[in-house]
Amino acid sequence: MNFMGFSSQISLSLFLVLAIGSVLASSRLLSNEPWMIEKHEKWMNFHGRVYKDNIEKTERFQIFNENVKRIETLNKMNRGFTLGVNAFADLTNEEFRASRTGYKRQSKSNHFDLHLKSKSKSKSKSKSKSFKYENSTGVLASTIDWRKNGAVTSIKNQGECGCCWAFSTVASMEGLNQIKTGKLVSLSEQELVDCDTEFDEGCEGGLMDTAFDFIKSHGGLTTEANYPYKATDGKCNTKRAAVNSVSIHGHENVPANNEKALLAAVAHQPVSVAIEGGGFDFQFYSGGVFKGECGTDLDHAVVVIGYGVEKKDGSKYWLVKNSWGTGWGEKGFMRIKRGDGPKEGLCGIAMDASYPI
Repeated sequence: MNFMGFSSQISLSLFLVLAIGSVLASSRLLSNEPWMIEKHEKWMNFHGRVYKDNIEKTERFQIFNENVKRIETLNKMNRGFTLGVNAFADLTNEEFRASRTGYKRQSKSNHFDLHLKSKSKSKSKSKSKSFKYENSTGVLASTIDWRKNGAVTSIKNQGECGCCWAFSTVASMEGLNQIKTGKLVSLSEQELVDCDTEFDEGCEGGLMDTAFDFIKSHGGLTTEANYPYKATDGKCNTKRAAVNSVSIHGHENVPANNEKALLAAVAHQPVSVAIEGGGFDFQFYSGGVFKGECGTDLDHAVVVIGYGVEKKDGSKYWLVKNSWGTGWGEKGFMRIKRGDGPKEGLCGIAMDASYPI
């Protein structure tokens, strides 16, 4: 048998299979509406998206195509808020939820949930019973925006790392520090991702309460400049983490399922909250007072930095800072419906809120 000839035939066959697959992928792509293909190309250029081959490009185009058409259909319903074709437009909702959320998200090994259960006694201690703003609900500002008070750093981007819990923790801490000292200092999420590993699991998920506990026991948190964000799990840099910039005395929890109590807390400082933020409406939110579809399956963490009333229709809202970059929402921020609904609040925003002290 001529093994060299046989080997060449196999190589040629593989080449033909790959070539035919590429041609078929391209033909399927070209069979779609030209205007959508052009829209996808412009979107790719704008976001710097590059695919490994035509097969992947075709698959991503089909997802993009379906997302864009659904966005346009929903926007025609005039729901009081709009959706937009953002950087997540070539992701399925399942892919988006898996990579951009991270509140209490279970790791593949189930270690996270098992570890929390085995340490339930310690974890329960992190749930504070005191709420220092309980008697201030009657004398609150009608609106507040902590950005205008200089207590909010610029929008950050967690990337494809499920550490929203760290960004939420840090944002509320940055706010408290500015309120107390008059200085706005950007703090390190990466320190929490790398070093807060007893209860929290970096890009695999975590909790704000346990992060606050870690910061207190560690003596503080260093700056972002000293310990920059890398959007991936890493080994704790103990030398950098030892340079504490801002410390806290602990944290308190807002009474659950009580938007009035949450209002009282936010009137005094930014507050970390958990929400269900993995739905389609959330994925593509671009502006207005959000009243979209979401439940109370908490999977994402953000920080409430204010509240107000929409002038056009009188809709009450929470002002939220997210960690998905400035291309999402209202330049990275969101207004979400406040009150006039279930006690948990829209998307469960009042279910699990806490703040540093």
